[in-house]
Amino acid sequence: MKESAIEGQTLCYHCGNECIEELHLVDSKAFCCQGCKSVYEVLNANNLCNYYNYNQHPGANRAIVDARFEYLDNVTIISDLVDYSDDKITIVSFYIPAIHCSSCIWLLEQLNRINPAIHYSRIDFLKKQVIIRFSNAEISLRQVVELLFNIGYEPVISLQDVIKKQAKSSKDNLVQKIAVAGFCFGNVMLLSFPEYFGLSGVEQTFKHFFGWLNVLFCLPVVFYSGTEYFVSAWNNLRNKVLNIDFPLALGIAVLFIRTVTEVYTRTGAGFGDTLCGLVFFLLIGKFVQRKTYHHISFERDYRSFFPVAVSVIENDAEIHLPLSQLQTGHRIVIRHNEIIPADAILLKGEALIDFSFVTGEANPVSKILGEIIYAGGRQTGQAVEMEVIKPVSQSYLTQLWNNEAFAHGHGKDMQTFSQKVSKYFTVVLLVIAFGTLLYWLPVDYKKGLAAFTAVLIVACPCALALSTPFTMSAALSIFDKNFFYLKNTAIVEHLARIDTIVLDKTGTITTGDSKTIKFEGALTDKEKQLIYSACINSSHPLSRMIYTHLSGQNRLKTEEYAEVPGQGILAVVDGHYLRVGNSKLVLGQNEDETQLTRVHILLDNVYKGYFAFIHQYRPGLENISELAPAYKLFLLSGDQDHEKYELLKFFKNQEAMHFNQSPQEKLDFINSLQHSGATVMMIGDGLNDAGALKQSDLGVALTDNVNNFSPGSDAILDGCSLIKLPVFLEFSKDTVHIIYLSFLISLTYNVIGLSYAVTGNLSPLVAAILMPLSTATIISFTSIATRLAAKRRKLI
Repeated sequence: MKESAIEGQTLCYHCGNECIEELHLVDSKAFCCQGCKSVYEVLNANNLCNYYNYNQHPGANRAIVDARFEYLDNVTIISDLVDYSDDKITIVSFYIPAIHCSSCIWLLEQLNRINPAIHYSRIDFLKKQVIIRFSNAEISLRQVVELLFNIGYEPVISLQDVIKKQAKSSKDNLVQKIAVAGFCFGNVMLLSFPEYFGLSGVEQTFKHFFGWLNVLFCLPVVFYSGTEYFVSAWNNLRNKVLNIDFPLALGIAVLFIRTVTEVYTRTGAGFGDTLCGLVFFLLIGKFVQRKTYHHISFERDYRSFFPVAVSVIENDAEIHLPLSQLQTGHRIVIRHNEIIPADAILLKGEALIDFSFVTGEANPVSKILGEIIYAGGRQTGQAVEMEVIKPVSQSYLTQLWNNEAFAHGHGKDMQTFSQKVSKYFTVVLLVIAFGTLLYWLPVDYKKGLAAFTAVLIVACPCALALSTPFTMSAALSIFDKNFFYLKNTAIVEHLARIDTIVLDKTGTITTGDSKTIKFEGALTDKEKQLIYSACINSSHPLSRMIYTHLSGQNRLKTEEYAEVPGQGILAVVDGHYLRVGNSKLVLGQNEDETQLTRVHILLDNVYKGYFAFIHQYRPGLENISELAPAYKLFLLSGDQDHEKYELLKFFKNQEAMHFNQSPQEKLDFINSLQHSGATVMMIGDGLNDAGALKQSDLGVALTDNVNNFSPGSDAILDGCSLIKLPVFLEFSKDTVHIIYLSFLISLTYNVIGLSYAVTGNLSPLVAAILMPLSTATIISFTSIATRLAAKRRKLI
């Protein structure tokens, strides 16, 4: 593979990024930083350069940061992170967002070749996780993480990981129950074939024996696989509630009792095959309904991007403490790109804090010495020292999560169609069944019992119980293919009921690279070099955007340099005096707040013009604006109102747009809409939207990478699919209509079957045949109809 170049730009051999600030050459290959160069050298030394054959520039960019993993020497932290450990081996799982292709899998499963102390490493690609087993005596947990970091795959180790492991519940045994029911169902069907096809006189002796074998196979199905239905029915009866599990449990019980009775009295073969098939298909439906995107986390909060440890200065030495031990008065060190875990006062260094996840404000904020900096901000400059003034549990960010919206889950109690219908269905079924029994008992008790059994079997709501999960699961797969991930099947119905849509601005309707640059004025090549050379010294995002925009220029000598916090740069470059910054710094006057973000240029006291930073809106925002008047549209933003007039073409009137909104104000706005009778869907991307997402009837977290941080939500939408939101809304309504039709089909079967069952003319055997027939019809109809609806909406 040769060094890559595009239009004269030198690209890093490892990560593919442009080599702007640095250029390192090894074996005639170019690298953008010392970190990428080190990764290549590690792979080359271990004969693992086949890594680069799988994909062009597969690696992740990294920079060397000394001692950043020292906290992994802390025994308390280690015990929280590892999956298993004894005197000889340790097994640990890490989440690595950089896993994205076959080359990543190949390299990470070759860790034992880089360090033999690692026994093996296995990748779960969907979860982006690696499971590593290593020898305690030869390598430490910290060294394992440093190895991953050195080859460009830094694991994300956050406070949320520890909390999830501590709160992990026992595994669900639904799969085992399905396996037992399926095994018994197959065997009972096999033993029932002689009964279906008839037995010769010689073989009649086996009839009774096969019957008792069927009873034995029914025992684990009823008392293991089907126990959940009996427990649910009993609990609901105790709470004076009837749901769909009661008639299901009753049907299972009646089938089992009839089977045992007929086999014992030698009056029939019983209904073992019907019983096992019913439980098996019900559990399959439950599995399909419960099946969701296990590799995506819908339940996230501020802890999922907080570190598990923090650097603290004690006795002029830097130590690492678990975050739970951080106390008021501790002096902490926050380095570049690290999160501030607690409210603190700045004591040393220049703080340039990115609060976009907390407040929604797109531009980093400069802080001066002695100023309070709230938890949740990310330091984008050099390392700073701060003194904690509030423990983590009492910080501003934590208080947001103590809001009652998070405690009570308000707004999430909408019932599904199946839940609404099932209670009425159950009452009607029980009235008909017991009415039939009471009617026939004085005349012919045998006929009465047969009719009672036939009613319960033919009207067993298995089709109703299966129509919703199979329809919704088919819909989930369609949404999945279009990068819209719903937390569970019930969310589809919630989506169909939405009448109000609220959108965040920064990162939601704007792209990740949210700004494009346009220079108003004229610059010579020499002047571009001067501006580039001044801006490349700054870590401010606007400066980085300018020097990236001017990339390819020669870097000139910077003789003097100073940054004015929150205003701009003063510099002397190659003998020329330069001012780069806001209107106050460059022109001595404040700029109109309604204008777009501008960075002005003054060169040798001559005004040259300004860089205008224009937000780039996501494709398809026009489609969303066309949802009105069918849907009410609102914009909630923590950013300033610079783009108010530009956004009018999407949101039609100024009253629908609200700027400078705090997280609490966003939550309160959603609450006020709900009190006015609206069913609200909130779409946001950051922690500042988390309260509103939780309060809304349907919270959608929008992200450009579904495995990166996004706040807790009911659904996760990939940014590229925002354009399809109107189609998603229509398809959700189609799905609900399919459920209505499937219920109508099920009801038709029940009415026809019941009309014969109540007369005592429908044998339980015929009823047992009708029941699976209706189930098969419902499953086929919902699967085909959902797919046809998706094709009509051009989602497949």
